[in-house]
Amino acid sequence: MPTPPAPLFHRLVPRDGPSVTFTIDGAPAAAQAGDLLLTAILLNGSALRRFEFGEGRRAGFCLMAACQDCWVTLADGRRLRSCTTLVEDGMAVVIEGGPHG
Repeated sequence: MPTPPAPLFHRLVPRDGPSVTFTIDGAPAAAQAGDLLLTAILLNGSALRRFEFGEGRRAGFCLMAACQDCWVTLADGRRLRSCTTLVEDGMAVVIEGGPHG
């Protein structure tokens, strides 16, 4: 099994709050209540999705809901803008095998 890539984001200041568990491509991941989905994904991995026009991987661009680069797919088929959606307990994010995976 290949080693997962290192997280792109690192929490610089610890903060209190309940943990939220979710999955990325079936693998368990954790975040804190109040984290944006974009933050939660990038605290656990290196990309939000694959680039649809090449081999690259995308990690969001503007990080403020202006560029359309942070859309992700959930296992239930919903597409969400990860930079404006709070992570929820039990979310199942699909990166590999999704529409851009």
